[in-house]
Amino acid sequence: MAFEVPVPGSKSLTNRSLIAAALAVGTSRITNASFSDDSRILAHALNQLGIPVVTLEKESAIVVHAPAGGKREPAGTFQMGNAGTAVRFFTSLLCTGRGTYLVDGDERMRERPIGGLVEALQGLGADIRYPAKAGCPPLEIRAEGLRGGRTTVGGETSSQFVSSLLLSAPAAQGSVDLEVRGEPASKPYIEITLDVMRDFGVEPEREGYRRFRIREGSRYVPREHAVESDGASANYFLAMAAAAGGRARVRGIGERSHQGELGFVKILERMGCGTAMGPDWIEVQGGPLRGVDVDMNDCPDSVQTLACVALFAKGGTRVRNVANLRVKETDRIAALAAELVKLGAKVKQEPDGLTVVPPARLKPAEIETYRDHRMAMSFAVAALAAPGIVIRGPECVSKSFPGFFETLEALGVKLRRL
Repeated sequence: MAFEVPVPGSKSLTNRSLIAAALAVGTSRITNASFSDDSRILAHALNQLGIPVVTLEKESAIVVHAPAGGKREPAGTFQMGNAGTAVRFFTSLLCTGRGTYLVDGDERMRERPIGGLVEALQGLGADIRYPAKAGCPPLEIRAEGLRGGRTTVGGETSSQFVSSLLLSAPAAQGSVDLEVRGEPASKPYIEITLDVMRDFGVEPEREGYRRFRIREGSRYVPREHAVESDGASANYFLAMAAAAGGRARVRGIGERSHQGELGFVKILERMGCGTAMGPDWIEVQGGPLRGVDVDMNDCPDSVQTLACVALFAKGGTRVRNVANLRVKETDRIAALAAELVKLGAKVKQEPDGLTVVPPARLKPAEIETYRDHRMAMSFAVAALAAPGIVIRGPECVSKSFPGFFETLEALGVKLRRL
């Protein structure tokens, strides 16, 4: 098996770019944009708020027309589904305006923590209340502009809290000084937030990951902004080469990227693969695989992908320091354990990770996805390399990579889906 494939624009970067563009008075054009469900939800919410967003799928572009004077609808209810980044980023943006808003999501979103972000926003003068369960959506926001000042946020639960505060800080009335308690999860995601802010004209001051300052008067500038291809999406194809002993090259992302998910390439190298990387491409050549013990805090969205590669390695693979996976689209650690066992693997769960010991031969099984896009795409890695695996509910991939299975079929790979 050998193939070369492009991957779509990053959902994470597209959503960050949408927030910056919405706060930059004038017209911005985001190219190589993601048209995932999560990015569509955020674009729709901005439109509903009165910030016109035009999606141009044939051109892989999104155009944002941010009105002068910060003019927005003064009230609204926003249904955000299970789009975690959209809920968190949009919440901070709403606080910078004036109006009464309700931000809600689906059943799973109503279980996902947001209290740390809310408390930090309240420290900057926001009026946010919980109509239902404290610490989780829905949120009632009575916005009178974000005052600014000093606030503190815990970084352990989600780096998205830090990113959300940073992205909207330039729209505050005064300087924002942000202190981060504890060791932030997924630090590379904070770095890509800072990259987007700089590209739109705002340079935050920082002391490592402990303190950030956005000075009064910092303002985003409208522009054309190119989104990198998505690192986590690239990893599915690289993992297929590793699991099947083939060769894969992905285009649109490479050695210049700050996306933490590319740490997965180094993990594959440790497992026995050959790897190479250029300015805008990555290549993996599969080889005999061995199990590894890895801290994946910097590349959490690739944990499920690695777990499926581990099924084809000699010896066990341990993944550590990813406790925040338990509060994602599903409890990803528990979901992984349940489905890997169906294939014959031995799995030991830990509070912050798991150990996977592969079977001598994989068993045929129907894999549940739990409506989690990354479960579907990760287990496609196993299904490619071993017969008899069926993936249920594959349509959930639209959350981040709508054309995933069509891309596989274009490469000549056909998987069983239900």
